[in-house]
Amino acid sequence: MNIENIVASKLSKHWGFIILFFVSSLVNAQNSLKTIVLNGDLLAKNLKVITNNTDPSKKLALKNFLKSADKIVKEGNLYSVMHKKQTPPSGDRHDYMSTGPYWWPDPSKPNGLPYIRRDGERNPEYFEITDSDEMDKVEDETETLALAYYFTKDERYAEFASKIIKTWFLDKETRQNPNLNFGQGIPGINTGRGIGLIETRELNRVIDAAILLQNSKSWSKENHEDLKKWFSAFLSWMIESPLGIDEADEHNNHGTYYDVQIISYALFTGQNDLAKKQVAVTKKRIESQLKSDGSQPHELERTTSWGYVNMNLMGFFHNARLAEHLNIDLWNYQTADGKNLQQCVDWMLPYLKKEKTWDYKQIKKMEYNETVNILKIAAKVYSNPAYDRLAKEIDEKNYHSDFGHLTF
Repeated sequence: MNIENIVASKLSKHWGFIILFFVSSLVNAQNSLKTIVLNGDLLAKNLKVITNNTDPSKKLALKNFLKSADKIVKEGNLYSVMHKKQTPPSGDRHDYMSTGPYWWPDPSKPNGLPYIRRDGERNPEYFEITDSDEMDKVEDETETLALAYYFTKDERYAEFASKIIKTWFLDKETRQNPNLNFGQGIPGINTGRGIGLIETRELNRVIDAAILLQNSKSWSKENHEDLKKWFSAFLSWMIESPLGIDEADEHNNHGTYYDVQIISYALFTGQNDLAKKQVAVTKKRIESQLKSDGSQPHELERTTSWGYVNMNLMGFFHNARLAEHLNIDLWNYQTADGKNLQQCVDWMLPYLKKEKTWDYKQIKKMEYNETVNILKIAAKVYSNPAYDRLAKEIDEKNYHSDFGHLTF
C-alpha cells in the first residue's frame, strides 16, 4: 500500500483530537488531553477540514509531514547524555554538559585560557560535546512523532516517540540527571553558568508530546507520572540552585525563557500557584525589557540583533499562551505606562515592509522563519489579517510549511 493510501486509510478511520500552536482558550470538549503550549481548538478545525477533504493543501501537508515521521522511525536514532565522550566535573556522565557557544581561546595566551567572548560567533568546539545537539533532536523528533500519532493513531509513531522520551528522561542507564549544573561553562573561568538554561527552553515540546501520547499503549500512566517527577525535580533545581537563581534575574531573553520554563513545568506538575507567581514576574519583564515604542533594547545590543528580537518576542508569546491556562491575559496586558506585546509586533513592521533599514548590528543574514510564526500568531490573537498577509509576503516557503498547515 503506498503512502497516499495509508494516509487516506488513517484519515477515514482514526481521528483523535490534536493540538493547535498557540491560539486560545478551551480544549475541545471531546478531547481530554490538555497540552501546555500547543492547543487543540484550531487544529481540531484543521483536522475536520482534512477529514472532510475540503482543503486538499492540508491533506497534502499531512502526507508530507508523515514522511518526516516515517524517516525518524526508520532511522531509529535514540539520544542520551551518555553519548558524550567528555565527563562533567561531577564525574557523572548523566549530568548534562555544554560550553558557552560564543567563547573562544584567547590568542594572546599560550594555552588560550581563559576563553574570551565573541558575541554571535559560534565556536565549533561547542558541538564537540553532544548533549545540546541531542537534546534538540529529542525535542524535534518527539513533537513530530506525537503529532503524527494523533493525526493517524498509528502506534508505530507513539512507540518510537516513547522510546526517545524514556531514553533521555527515564531509563536508569541513559537518563539525564534533572539539573544543568554544567551548562555553558567557560574554559578557564567556570564549569557552568545559569544562562546554560537557555538550552532547555524548548523542553515544553517534550511535555506536549508526552501529553499527546497518553492514549497510546506505548506510553503508560506510570511513564507519564515518572516524567512529571523528572520535571518536578528539574523545576526545584531551577528555583533552589545557585545557577537557577542566577538565571532568574536575567534582564533579557534569558529571563523571558526562564519564565517559559518555570510556568511550563509548574503547569505540567500541577503547581498552578507557582505558575501564577511566575506570570507576575513576566509582567514585570514586559515593563523592564520593552520601550514604549515596542523596541527591545537589550536584544538590540546583540551582534545578531534581528534574531534576538524575534527570539525574545516569541518567548513572551509562549508565556502569553501558557498564561491562558491560568485565565490570565498577557496578550493584551498593558503596563502602567502603556507597554504591551502587540507594540513589539508593530515595531517590526516598517523593517519588514522595507520602509526602514535595519541599522542595528547584524553579523549574520537576517532570517524570517520565526518572524512568520510571530505574525501568524499575532494575526489570530489580535484579529488582524494584515499580519498574516505580511507573513506570507516576507517568507512564503515557511508560511506554507507542512507543520504550519497542520498547526495554524
